[in-house]
Amino acid sequence: MTLRSLHDRSALAERFGRDPAMHLMELGDLDDLLWPHTSWYTMSRNGPVALLYAVGDIPTLLAFSRPGQASELEELAGALLPVLPRRFFGHLTGAAGKVLEPAYAVQPHGTLLRMALTDPGRAAPHPGGPWRPAPLGRGDLPDLLALFAQAYPGNWFDHRMLDTGQYVGARQDGRLVAVAGVHVYSPAYRVAAIGNVTTHPEVRGQGAGGACVAELCRRLGKTVDHIGLNVRADNATAVGLYRRLGFSEVTEFTEATFTALPQATTG
Repeated sequence: MTLRSLHDRSALAERFGRDPAMHLMELGDLDDLLWPHTSWYTMSRNGPVALLYAVGDIPTLLAFSRPGQASELEELAGALLPVLPRRFFGHLTGAAGKVLEPAYAVQPHGTLLRMALTDPGRAAPHPGGPWRPAPLGRGDLPDLLALFAQAYPGNWFDHRMLDTGQYVGARQDGRLVAVAGVHVYSPAYRVAAIGNVTTHPEVRGQGAGGACVAELCRRLGKTVDHIGLNVRADNATAVGLYRRLGFSEVTEFTEATFTALPQATTG
């Protein structure tokens, strides 16, 4: 089998639609906003698909599969070596990342969980709670960036996602202290991936972050069928919060930065 580049959005949507919880990000990246920044690769008609997403400081490679396709994903990873950039950020299931190690220096960032909202009723906002999350827009960008600097430095944030209307925040005395937003939002493909969830250190443990996630899920539920997120596996507080809100684990994957070694011959 040889590496094939894919360009048919409808065929990709059909593939990923068979397992939307696993492939939330890929489905969302088929949307018009993100599609121009994507490259897609596979080795076979029904095998795993790798996505190279060229937005942000460095490209991101997503390559997910169920355990039954692990060997096919590793083969795909090896076939990608000639087309991978010199440096990229990887989200990879199984041992796919190991295949790349002879050609790349790997800086691991840990293990993450993909979780999906499987019990939406548990994510319903609490009507009597002290927090009143409200939608955020472009005018809130300075406050949002200030919150990220204090509570979530180094996070990945695409300003364009604010234009989706799917960011909500909670304020205390006028100051933004908690937020929940999206990395991917596609009514066309009926999926959303929650991201950039954080709470100011001064109010952590008081329910502000959970209130924002619950309100965001309520809003997203009007336009999408599948809601998911990524969370560090060792962040017990966050994992526990998402479980309480009706999310459950779909898979785990490794997160790392890959930098080509001098002797590598990648593209």
